[in-house]
Amino acid sequence: MSLKLKTPLMRNSLMVILLVLFSLVSIFTGVQEVSFMNLFQLSEVQRLVLISTRIPRTISLILSGSTLAICGLLMQQLTQNKFVSPTTAGTMASARLGIVVSMIYFSQSSLAQKTGLAFAFSLTGTFIFILFIRTIKNKKAVMIPLVGLMFGNIINSLSSYLAIQFEVVQNTSSWLQGNFALISSSNYQLLFLSFPLFGVIYLLAHYFTVMGLGKDVSTELGIPYATLEIIGIALVALATSAIILTVGSIPFVGIVIPNLVSLKQGDHFGKILMPTAFFGALFLLFSDVLSRTLIYPYEIPISVIIGVIGSVLFLYLLLRGESK
Repeated sequence: MSLKLKTPLMRNSLMVILLVLFSLVSIFTGVQEVSFMNLFQLSEVQRLVLISTRIPRTISLILSGSTLAICGLLMQQLTQNKFVSPTTAGTMASARLGIVVSMIYFSQSSLAQKTGLAFAFSLTGTFIFILFIRTIKNKKAVMIPLVGLMFGNIINSLSSYLAIQFEVVQNTSSWLQGNFALISSSNYQLLFLSFPLFGVIYLLAHYFTVMGLGKDVSTELGIPYATLEIIGIALVALATSAIILTVGSIPFVGIVIPNLVSLKQGDHFGKILMPTAFFGALFLLFSDVLSRTLIYPYEIPISVIIGVIGSVLFLYLLLRGESK
């Protein structure tokens, strides 16, 4: 009995320790040498680098990784498909289209207005995807994300056409690849939207868990399925828009992390919510450290690193799913 009580505690403690260790590695990795041993003897330049870039970057990595992983988990729960995420549901692509439209037609708009427009497009695109997959007869696990990828590519093509047509390609290129290199103390605050969004998801975790049983069962148990589905999609769309506006498009996190966590800890949404957030943050921290050290002192966009690692893990999950 005591062993069962200790095991989750030990697991959670290990996750916290790993998160702290990777956060420290992230903070003290970079071109400008900032040593942990000399933390209280830093020069003015080192102190400025630490406060204005390193710490905001690490916080951004933690918030983005955990949020993307949770969004993927929530979308998989709502669609009852393990390979659906903001990447494979057209959510990210729709948010990018909203940003392009805002830059073309509302170039003087504020960050809040751009966020609102990106959210509106992201929400609309995700709902179109959800409605579309309900008409598909072949609902094999692999078919749904493939349809989502094609849908996303169509939207991306429209975004590229508009960007070229109105000569804003250079201004929109930063949203094509995720990159934390430009994060500073003045431009990452939008990511703090993750806290209230995660709070809402945590409070509704029980209902989202029941929704995994299907619409008919959930309705019989008194769950307002349609309302919660709208709330869940809206939360994902808003979180995705905030991340894209801040750091750009980050692929695969919402697919591979929830799946890898569920392989070890089961499919109960409420129970794997926190581990998914932790491992999403760890995955992004690890990938970012790699992006800064592989060709040091130069830096590879983190989306390239995650694209390589994520595609391998995604292929593994696909093959594993097909073999069952």
